[in-house]
Amino acid sequence: MRINFELNGEMIQVDAEPDALLLWVLREDLKHTGTKFGCGIAACGACTVHLNGDPVRSCMTTMKMVSGKKVTTIEGLGKGELHPVQQAWIDEQVPQCGYCQSGQIMQAAALLEKNKQPSRAEIIEHMNGVLCRCGTYHRIQKAIVRAAKDMGS
Repeated sequence: MRINFELNGEMIQVDAEPDALLLWVLREDLKHTGTKFGCGIAACGACTVHLNGDPVRSCMTTMKMVSGKKVTTIEGLGKGELHPVQQAWIDEQVPQCGYCQSGQIMQAAALLEKNKQPSRAEIIEHMNGVLCRCGTYHRIQKAIVRAAKDMGS
């Protein structure tokens, strides 16, 4: 079945079953490998992408759910440049192993799109459910605060 949707600002068509998972279409068919497989049950957040601006777990998002909608992956977040959240991640030296970072960044970017100056409690609440096995949560929080300041200036 042909499914039409916008991927990182470009309208595309893919041949996929309606119940195919977005994660695998992105990684295997479209070669957008920045979106990572973590758990396959939407519990870790490594596969987070934006669907019409909202963070979703692509490992549980079917292609019929994205039909006609906008999907943004880590590759399209900065629109050809580093997004302020990506820059803050670098500046705050967030990653250790880096595996969860695309999901962390996508979740954080969605927060800052809706809440320009989140409190520490709001950051923690919004980022809850995106797991970091290396435990860099303190640096993640600092990077989100930094990105919020950078986006506000």
